[in-house]
Amino acid sequence: MIDPAYLNARTRKLEAEHGKFIRRLKKRHPQGIDDEVVQLDELAFSKIDCLACANCCKTISPVFKERDITRLSAHFKLRPAIFTEKYLFLDEDGDYVLKSTPCPFLETDNKCSIYEIRPAACRSYPHTATLKFTKSTELFIKNSAVCPAAYEITQALRKKYGDG
Repeated sequence: MIDPAYLNARTRKLEAEHGKFIRRLKKRHPQGIDDEVVQLDELAFSKIDCLACANCCKTISPVFKERDITRLSAHFKLRPAIFTEKYLFLDEDGDYVLKSTPCPFLETDNKCSIYEIRPAACRSYPHTATLKFTKSTELFIKNSAVCPAAYEITQALRKKYGDG
């Protein structure tokens, strides 16, 4: 597994490097690329233990949809407005995200204290198996610089398709 510290130290450079490759690959639109990414996702996650990493929980925030806020508020016995005020803010895209990182629900052993009711964005992160590659390339680029699995998927694509 790629060391998350390596990713964190090179986030901007990796986003630029991966972005150039992924955007070119998207333009070429190889037949079956969406299915191929799903297969690479399965392979990457068969080797990577998220509990050994938790880089996503330590460095970025998921988007909290209204249903996530409602569910989590009920869990904490807070009104949604109070939960939102305590933990979230509206970002430049108009999405509710965490006020701070690491995630306040991340425990010291990298386990999630709200795992069973975590936000939908956390459930599908890094979205390599849930969103079509050809429709979510910008998100794929960002996640490839945070998540070791998304990084490995990108490296496998680069090996197969060349660097653009």
